[in-house]
Amino acid sequence: MLHVDMDAFYASVELRDRPELRGKPVVVGGLGPRSVVLSATYEARAFGVRSAMPVGRARRLCPQAVFIPPRHGVYGEVSKEVMAIFRAVTPEVEPLSLDEAFLDVSGATRRLGTPRRIAELIRQQVREQQSITCSVGLAPVKFVAKIASARCKPDGLLVVPADGLLDFLHPLPVSALWGVGDKAEEVLGRLGLRTVGDIAHVPAATLRRELGAAGEHLHALAWGRDERPVTPRREEKSVGAEETFPTDVDDPDVVKKELLRLSGRTARALRASGCVARTVTVKLRLANFKTITRSRTLPEPTDVAREIYAAACALYEGSGLDSRARLRLVGVRATGLRPVSGAARQLAFDERPSGWREAEQAVDRIARRFGADAVRPAALFGSSQDGPAEAPSKTRDEPRILGNEPGV
Repeated sequence: MLHVDMDAFYASVELRDRPELRGKPVVVGGLGPRSVVLSATYEARAFGVRSAMPVGRARRLCPQAVFIPPRHGVYGEVSKEVMAIFRAVTPEVEPLSLDEAFLDVSGATRRLGTPRRIAELIRQQVREQQSITCSVGLAPVKFVAKIASARCKPDGLLVVPADGLLDFLHPLPVSALWGVGDKAEEVLGRLGLRTVGDIAHVPAATLRRELGAAGEHLHALAWGRDERPVTPRREEKSVGAEETFPTDVDDPDVVKKELLRLSGRTARALRASGCVARTVTVKLRLANFKTITRSRTLPEPTDVAREIYAAACALYEGSGLDSRARLRLVGVRATGLRPVSGAARQLAFDERPSGWREAEQAVDRIARRFGADAVRPAALFGSSQDGPAEAPSKTRDEPRILGNEPGV
């Protein structure tokens, strides 16, 4: 089993594209007061900056850092290329997120050599093709491979052979095991259990009494027993995006403008994955942290931002919220995915066989060449004013592609 983990993924992609920042503390995250750190270079981590930390705290810890807003579309494209490298080695790839995956390479050894050689090959190809680095843990079981990749960061390879598995595991702190959070660590500490080896040498019945079924599971892990196979995930179950406002928003026009932007991101992700979606879900989080979700199944599957946005607006308007309800976060997600090649579309009576989808695909092609901010479909966004867009009539408006002009 291999666990491959990109090193400071978002930050590494930014350094790749902006080499003048190499060697400097760089933080990727939203720039608003409620934003959190998504990724940080190791230079920034030396000051205590960590993922999921509020950006405000990161600024206090490392005021000299360069703070960069995230480019989710770019990271998604790089992730697709990295996963393609993995799948060229073996079809047994289980992505955990954009930047990490498990691989079962047992079936590739005859073609590519030893598992160590395969791990070295993957690291080399990621570096050569994407100009970023990854760390790889290699072990007989999944959870040990993941621990190994974390312990050889950055840009490392750590092999844990079967006959050295317990020698590697038993000196580790109990927090290294999957399932040991703060509460479980506190219980284990009360029992005097500080290392994985301590857990291994306590009767399983004692752990079961203190932690229930989780205790028995931890006892098995402490002896290196993990029967879970790599489970290939060949298609996404859903795609979407969400955004936390810098301050609570009670203006429906501002909310709809954000829904428009998130619908565009969701549609681009669908097209990039070669899928269309049948269901649109809107997530609305109030200022008091109460969260409301609403879903709608579309008449036909789509990857068109205009159609996703129309459904998202309808769900927001039909959510039952007061018109001045204060929102902290909104999100748009598409589910019920299927390959676009297998999704026949029934045209409406007055609908031409090409139009909005082709216009958005043209924008995708231009954006890949000139950057995501270079163009956007002007008709979808209404006028050049900053107000919310209104979906144009099919019979009145033609899709137009405009350049990166002021206000467009």
